[in-house]
Amino acid sequence: MATITLNYDDRNTNVKMLINSIVKLGLATVEKPQKTGIELALEDIEKGKVYRVHTAKKPV
Repeated sequence: MATITLNYDDRNTNVKMLINSIVKLGLATVEKPQKTGIELALEDIEKGKVYRVHTAKKPV
């Protein structure tokens, strides 16, 4: 399977409809971008999984 990255204007409704129809037909799949470590950490804080946060000190 090949991977194709598309860059398009999000305001162009014709392109959006074309991509949505291709996905609905099952000819292509859309992968969601993976979250970074900082995004995962912020989610944990919002969900209440983390009670205390320590900051890392820079090495001298």
